[in-house]
Amino acid sequence: MPLEVLTMGRVGVDVYPLQTGVGLAEVTSFGKYLGGSPTNVAVAAARYGHSSAVITKTGRDPFGDFVRTALDGYGVGTRFVGTSDIAPTPVTFCEIFPPDDFPLYFYRLPKAPDLDIRPEELDLGAVRDARIFWMTGTGLSEEPSRSATLAALEHRAKAGATVFDLDWRPMFWPCDGSEARAHYAEALRHATVAVGNLDECEVATGEREPYAAAKALLAAGVELAVVKQGPKGVLAVHRDGPAVEVEPVPVDVVNGLGAGDAFGGALCHGLLSGWDTGRTVAFANAAGAIVAGRLACSDAMPTEAEVDHELREASLAATERKA
Repeated sequence: MPLEVLTMGRVGVDVYPLQTGVGLAEVTSFGKYLGGSPTNVAVAAARYGHSSAVITKTGRDPFGDFVRTALDGYGVGTRFVGTSDIAPTPVTFCEIFPPDDFPLYFYRLPKAPDLDIRPEELDLGAVRDARIFWMTGTGLSEEPSRSATLAALEHRAKAGATVFDLDWRPMFWPCDGSEARAHYAEALRHATVAVGNLDECEVATGEREPYAAAKALLAAGVELAVVKQGPKGVLAVHRDGPAVEVEPVPVDVVNGLGAGDAFGGALCHGLLSGWDTGRTVAFANAAGAIVAGRLACSDAMPTEAEVDHELREASLAATERKA
């Protein structure tokens, strides 16, 4: 059967401190978790009961074994997880200074295995048949991953929902944002949904004002533009409908790094469920808030019941504030 969600791109091991408010030099204990944005999106989709898999590569090492075991445990398919000999499986460390400072330290040099995906290795039938195909800006940062990502998009030809997570990580790119924009433009031609924060939208379109950025994304070829505005909430504009703005869900932040991936998995759930834009984005926003209140990323992805509960609580709180 075709997959419901097929993601492509970054994978690795997140090593998060179990102590907050101190730098890595002072931390004495850590937790090990599955990581990588598109990988976490696949995990989040599986948590909602959807069949999912990820196209990626690990190194030939014990951390690569950990990645496969973890994916199996989350119910995410591993048949598209290859092995590359160019480097070990990436490891990412972070520091946790709630509520809004979470420095990341990526160990992905000279090149991560997930950037060694080659066009000829792709199962293009699976890419085309998946109900949702999710790719990221990081996958465009280097060859051969760039060519593989664009080949997947071109073959899919907008069959089903094709989501471009703008995912601008400047440390992964050999060029600046202005040069990267051409690669983003090519990918946007093949996408139906674009998701990004204000920095990412600016790289993709040159626009930073939310409505202008959404309009530019629609003009670039997508049907739905989702602009995440941090503490100002989320703006979503569909080509055939009115703009939707969703307020942020209050949360005591523990670690904000997984919130965007939780948003992405929940967005996939809404798209697969046939919800309207408002309901989909509100659900995704609440899922992101839940994960921001937890330590890990993949382990923290919520169930539908948890998100529905969060939405009810947020609605009650909003009513009380207005009373």
